[in-house]
Order: sequence, then structure tokens, then C-alpha cells
Amino acid sequence: MRVRGRWTATGTLAGGAALALAAAGTPALADERRTEPLPLERLFDNTAISDDARPEEADFDGAGGSLSAQDLAAAGWSPGRTLALDGSRLVWPRSASGQPDNVRADGQPVRLSGRGDALSFLVAGTGGGASGTGTVRYRDGSSGTYTLTAPDWRTGPLSTKAVALPHINAPGGQRAEKVRLYAVTVPVERGREIASVVLPRDPGPTADLHVFAASVRTPASGWTGSWSASTAGYTAVGPWSDRTLRLVVHSSAGGPRVRIRFANTFAAAPARIGHASVAVQGAGAAASGKPVALSFAGRPGADIPAGAEVFSDPLGFRVPAGTNLLVSIHLPGTVGAVPVHSRTNQRSYLSAPGSGDRTGDSGDAAFTGSLTSWPFLTGVDVAGGPGSVVALGDSITDGDKSTVDANRRWPDVLAARLRSQSEVPRYGVLNHGISANRIVTDRYPGDGVSTDTGGVSAQHRLERDVLAQTGARTVVVFEGINDVRWGASAEEVIAGLRAIAERAHARGLRVVAATIAPCEGYPDCSPEVDARRTAVNTYLREQGVRGSGGVFDAVLDFDAVIRDPGRPSRMLPAYDSGDHLHPGDAGLRALADSIDLRKLVP
Repeated sequence: MRVRGRWTATGTLAGGAALALAAAGTPALADERRTEPLPLERLFDNTAISDDARPEEADFDGAGGSLSAQDLAAAGWSPGRTLALDGSRLVWPRSASGQPDNVRADGQPVRLSGRGDALSFLVAGTGGGASGTGTVRYRDGSSGTYTLTAPDWRTGPLSTKAVALPHINAPGGQRAEKVRLYAVTVPVERGREIASVVLPRDPGPTADLHVFAASVRTPASGWTGSWSASTAGYTAVGPWSDRTLRLVVHSSAGGPRVRIRFANTFAAAPARIGHASVAVQGAGAAASGKPVALSFAGRPGADIPAGAEVFSDPLGFRVPAGTNLLVSIHLPGTVGAVPVHSRTNQRSYLSAPGSGDRTGDSGDAAFTGSLTSWPFLTGVDVAGGPGSVVALGDSITDGDKSTVDANRRWPDVLAARLRSQSEVPRYGVLNHGISANRIVTDRYPGDGVSTDTGGVSAQHRLERDVLAQTGARTVVVFEGINDVRWGASAEEVIAGLRAIAERAHARGLRVVAATIAPCEGYPDCSPEVDARRTAVNTYLREQGVRGSGGVFDAVLDFDAVIRDPGRPSRMLPAYDSGDHLHPGDAGLRALADSIDLRKLVP
């Protein structure tokens, strides 16, 4: 939906300034436009952002609606700010409010270069969701296509948004209505150097696809993911004021250098880290040696915009493999809500209110409180190594009902197996299980403070929790029991698993599926639930693998490993934690020990 301008080869609109509108465009001029890629900001032809006092200075949607400059600033999305989103670095437009800040996609060639595994775009649709096919042009003269989809800024899903803002500016005044912006990535040919990108054509008369920023996502070469956790929700705390968190995590792979990732996922406001440090755990909150300070672009702290993440600078700190680390974070301000991974089965620590920066403390005296969640912290990477295996799952992968503080989750046991052999690469193992998570539907809605920490669906978090993970080579998908327990059909679960596999394959990952474990005896595990579970498992065993009509590179039969042979709808009592849904330590070890490690190798 647009009034079309007539473009010249320089990217200005004919007959005047860069945004002057002329007669309708012609095919000849469209061809001319394609000959000269320009930086995205020189193609901006729409103004989405207005000052609250001057809402008339922007018209994002063709009906006078616009984004609030004040809301964006409150979220930390200030002009020219570099935003780290799902492993990509995207620069928010430098334009002042009332100035052009986005381009409505209509086949414009964009100057964009580099080698990577994906293109990343900051987008939104107006007039409904918008989608189209664009072209990637490589330096060797070849080209490929991509599909870019921008959900609607007012009605798109909150579970996949990069940031949500609380207002719409309009000529009649500001309205309290949530609006969304999205970070969307699309695959490209790995290893090929990109020369330029052609945006999709205008999606039609009723909708526009707006692009605010674009970049090539470059993989973190030379790094292996050693530990990671999914953000499962956004929960109220304290409030905490001038306190230090000391979080305990367990490395899988080791290395001579480290970098650490902090994320402000699902948040509406920036998070401030005053200082941070890393150490090997001694006992409890005490470090084995002096904690080593982290830095962020050379500074001791960092502000993380809403929805974004930040990596610490690489640090010459040797991370031992299979070892507990202490990552300490000083929060100098007052914090009332945090993004969390809630079910850690690991005790972490918190200093007293007003106790200040204790990140450099070796001892435990300042850490008088305890935590059973991981706020903000989402990753520990080590230098070198062969890359990582990502375990995408629910509470069984999360380690619910395993022994607290013992690191007996099945991904921990798998990591130990990989470290103790030499037949296959000694991959790091990244645990992206979320208790109560589903494949088909969201538990946590993806926005706002909530007590629900079941996460957004596996499909909605796939980009963040798998495709953007450092050094990801293979993903093991072990999920679906919560879907069939809560009414999803076997067909819906199978479709979701297939969609996950297809997206991961497009990024070059190996995809391994695991059959769903039995749960007879758990209150809602009825015969109907077991029938749906069995149908999914039958598909995975008989049709799941490539070559038999499936999409998976391998299937792990976790169901067969822990079920009772005499009563297949229930777990073998020796493996049962006691609730009939979650395996205990012995069952989790059996799962990890059953894996043919060769099936993990791309």
C-alpha cells in the first residue's frame, strides 16, 4: 500500500529531494534502479517515528499512525544504536524523529556485503503482515532467493517480536496500544561473499513491508558454545537495588579464552550491568581464586536495550571442561523484573540489598541470599573447539527432578561422554530445555511480566535458542509430551517437528529427533494422550529419517530406552523420579548413554 515514487539511479526521487514524490514508476526505471545498489539508509522513503509532541510529523501506516520516539528511547533503541539480536548486529536508523527512517520494500537493490550464515532484517508490516521474495547477489556472480516476512506492527505475534512499545502516536493523540518490531533472519549460502541484496517487491495494494536495518550475520568462528540456557520468561523480583548476582553454571567444553553473553529478552526497558566477573567455583558462592573482571567494548559495564543481548569482550581466562563457574553481575540500579531461566536445578547466590559491587569478591560472605534461576545470563563461549550440539527440549532436558547442584541432566552426561572419547569431535553441549515448553503453542506469551516461565514455543524460539547459538553444528529435538498432554494432535506435533528440521537444515545444521517418553501415572497422562504420543513416535521411527520420507538426519529412540517393556505406556520404575513424567538421575543417564555419538556428527 503506497504512493509510488519515481526513482533515479542515485536513489533520490526524480524531481527533487530524496523523498519528493513524482509520477508512478515504470518498469524501465525499475530496471535502472536495480543496476546500482545503495546503502539502505539512502533508500529510506517512509517516516515511522514521531515525537510525542508532534505526531503529525510521521505516517508509518498510511493512516497517520507512528512509533513514539520517547518510547523507543525508553527501550534503549536510540538513534544509531547498534542492537545485538539473535547473533546479529543491526544498527537502528540514525534519523531524528520526523525524518525518513525505513524503506518500503519494492525491489530496491541494497549495498550489503560480507560472508555469513544468514541475512538479518529489522522489519514490520503495516496494513497486515507482509511477505515477499528477494534476491541475494554473490561476489562470484551467482545469486539466490530468500523469503522475507514482516508481521504486522499492531497485530503480529508478541512471542517473536524483538521489542514491543506501549503506544501509537496518531494525529488525534497518543493511544495506549502495543506495537511491535521484528528481527527476522533468512539463510544464505555459507562461505560465499555477498555483494548486494535486492529487497522483495511491494507485497500488494493493502500492505507494506518496512525495513529499518539489514546486516549479514557472521558466525562466531573460532568459538565453541560451552554453556547456555534459554530465556523462559520475564518475572517480577525484589525489587533488587544495588545488588550482585553470583550465578553458578557448568561448562561442557573448555578453552583458553572466554566470552559471556547476557540477554534482556522479553524486556520493555534497558538493563544496566555495572560490573561483571567470572571465576571457577570453589565451594558455594566462594571462588577458587580471584574473580576476573569482564569488559564490554573496553568498558566495565553495559546497557542492554530491551530485547537485545550483549557479549563481553574476549578474556584470557582458561575455562576448564566439566567445571562449575561463577558469573557475577552487579546491578547498580533498582530492578523490578528480569528475564530468567527459571528451573535450573542449581543454587546460585545474591548479595544483600544495597551491598554494591561484589563481583570481585573471592569469598562468599557478601552473598547472603540464594537463587534458583539464571537472570540475564544466557551463554558462555570458549575459544577453539569443534563447535556444539544443541539440546532443544522441555523439562526432561532441563533436568527437572534431577539432583540439585549435581549436574546430572542428560545433556551434562552427554557432554561428559563426549569429553572422554576420541571417536567423534568433543563438542560442547548447550542445554536449551525449558520446563513446560511446547512445540506447537506458547506458554509464556512473549511479552510482559508473568509468573509463567514455560517459554514461547520451540518453533518461536528456534532462531534465538538454536540457529544463533555459538558454534552450533547439530540440534537434538526431544520435545512434544507437553503438546500431547495439552491437546495438540499428533499431526500438529509432527508438523512442528518437521518445520524445525527444515529451518535448521536451511542453516546447515544436522537435525536429530528423539521419540517422546511415556508418562502413564502422571495425572493428565490419559490413554488418549498416550495414543497421540505413540502416533508421533511411530512417525519418527518409520518415516522420520531422510530416505524414508522424513526430514531428520537420525532418530534417537528415547522412548524405548526408558519405557517399561511389560507396560510400554509407563516409565520403567528404576528410571522414574517418582512423578511418572520426569526421569530421575538414573533415567537421565540412560538417555545420554543410549546415544550413538556418531549420529551427532554432521
